[in-house]
Amino acid sequence: MAQTLQNVLYLLTPGLSLRRDGLALRIEQDKQLKLSLPVHNLESVFVFGADIYVSPSAMRLCWENGASVCYFTEWGRLEARVEGVPQGSMLLRRAQHTAASKPARSAGLARSFVAGKLHNVRWLLARSARDAANDVDRELLRTAADAHAHLLRELGRSLDDTDVIRGLEGRAAALHFEVFARHLRPALRGVFAFDGRNRRPPRDAINALLSFLYALLRHDCVTALTAVGLDPFVGFLHTDRAGRESLALDLMEEFRPWVERLGLTLLNRGELKEAHFVARDGGAVELTEAARKTLVAAYQQRKQEEAVHPLFLEKVRHGQLVFIQAKLLARAIRAEIDYAPHLFT
Repeated sequence: MAQTLQNVLYLLTPGLSLRRDGLALRIEQDKQLKLSLPVHNLESVFVFGADIYVSPSAMRLCWENGASVCYFTEWGRLEARVEGVPQGSMLLRRAQHTAASKPARSAGLARSFVAGKLHNVRWLLARSARDAANDVDRELLRTAADAHAHLLRELGRSLDDTDVIRGLEGRAAALHFEVFARHLRPALRGVFAFDGRNRRPPRDAINALLSFLYALLRHDCVTALTAVGLDPFVGFLHTDRAGRESLALDLMEEFRPWVERLGLTLLNRGELKEAHFVARDGGAVELTEAARKTLVAAYQQRKQEEAVHPLFLEKVRHGQLVFIQAKLLARAIRAEIDYAPHLFT
C-alpha cells in the first residue's frame, strides 16, 4: 500500500519500489506503476520495512527538493532519516521553543491534548458500558463517561492557564482509574485486583500491564515527533524535566485509552493470565518474558488494523495515527492550523 496524507508519502507494502521519473516519483510493484507524484508536493517519504526499495536517484530528487526520506522498521521504529542540508527542522524547532515560552500558546495546545484524552476515555468507557455484564457495572461506567463529558465542557471554558488544565486532567484521570476495574469481566477482578494507578515500580498486574503498553506508545510518539522534525523533549502540557520527552508525553495523552483498551481485551479474552505476572521482593510486579512477547505481538497487530480517518476520509492503519498527529502538530506550531486531536469513535 502507498498513500499520501498531509504531503507525506507512506510506503507500507513489501515489494514496492520508489524511482525517479523526471521531477516526479514513481511507486511501482512488480514493475507495474501504482502511483506517480510530483516531488514538489511532498515534504517527507516514510518507508516502513526492509523490503521496499528507494533508488539513489529518487532519494537525491527528494533531498534536492527539501523532502526527507525516513526509514522505519515494519513496526514503526525510526532507524534513519536522510535529508539534504537541514533547512526546515531548525525553523520548526525554533517555532516550537517560542510557542513553549508563551503561556497562551502552551495552554491552547495543552487544552487540545487533554480534550483528546477526555473524549477518548469516554469512548473507552462507553464501549465497556455497552458490553457490561451487569447493571451495576453499566451504570458506574456510564456515570464516569458523563463526568468526563462535564469535564470536557469545563475544559472548554478554562482560562489560558496550563496549571488549571493540568489540574482538570488530573481530576479526569482519578475518575477514570476509580472505575478502571469495571472494564474487566467480574470473574477476573479477584485475580487482577486494581486499586488505582501506581508505578516505579508497578505494584500489581494491571499497573505492570499499563506501564509496559504506555512505554510502547511513548516510543512510537518519540519516533513520530523526531521524524517530522520536532523536539520530543520540549512540551506544552508536561513541564520540562531533564531526560523527559515532554512533547511525546503530550502526544501520548489522546492515545492512552487506545492502548488501555488493548490491554483490557487481552485480559478479558484470557490471552494474559495470572501466571504472566511475577511478584518480586519489595512489592514490584513484573511481566514475564512470555507476557512481553504477547503484548508486543498484539500491539503490532493492532497497529496494522485499518480505519477511515475522520479528517482525510481515507483508510489508514492505526500505526500511522501518531505520525499523522505529529504532522498536524508541526503545522499547528507553525501557526498554519489549529491542532485537532485524534478522536476514536
